[in-house]
Amino acid sequence: MARNDDIEDILERWPFDPESVNVREIEAEDGRDLLQMRIDLGILQLETKGRPDGERPYGAETILDYILGQVVKHGDEFEMGEEECDEVDREFIQYYHRRICWLKLARYDRAVEDADHTLALMDVCDQHATDEQWTSSHEQYRPFVIFHRTQAAALDALEQGGADAAVAAINGGLDTLRELFVEQEIEEYFEENELVARLIEFRESLRDEFEVGQTLQEQLADAVASEEYELAARLRDEIRKRADMH
Repeated sequence: MARNDDIEDILERWPFDPESVNVREIEAEDGRDLLQMRIDLGILQLETKGRPDGERPYGAETILDYILGQVVKHGDEFEMGEEECDEVDREFIQYYHRRICWLKLARYDRAVEDADHTLALMDVCDQHATDEQWTSSHEQYRPFVIFHRTQAAALDALEQGGADAAVAAINGGLDTLRELFVEQEIEEYFEENELVARLIEFRESLRDEFEVGQTLQEQLADAVASEEYELAARLRDEIRKRADMH
């Protein structure tokens, strides 16, 4: 009897909802965890560890690991080839899909990990790809990845350390975005950027809901701006003490 590869029954038992991100975590026959995302034309299945498609490009766990290994082997002059760029394209998309899954499932620590992987991949491409237009096609998404990472880090901090820690995580993400805008010489557009506005709105909603005042870092910035240097020194000491406690 011929094998039936039709997956219509599976799709009918999990209808696609265009108004939501359709994600679930399942267990494979061998016991490993898998993620599934229902899309309009089928289902994406992703590994939860290593590269989402389960492949090992050039024998490495990910294309990022492979490129970093080549840099160690050949030095900073290493240049990525066309095949390596194709693998990078695949890995960017796969990690994006998995990051969306983790966010939907409220696995914020895993979303942070996958965002960090994507940002590190962008860094090595910027340093070792020869096609500037190709690199720019990925760099345009860096603010969005930072936005996702900041969201996830803040929500993870809210669960683990409370609203103060979440506000601090958002401020850290905003600082990273501002540095990017300064580097690209577009700082004048920072305040009106949609992603920046959404993070500020998120931060202020946390302040209102949990009655969070200014963080020590915010108080320090205000003290320096106001030239209240004695207060700034005391705040720096308090920040160091809290850092040492952790």
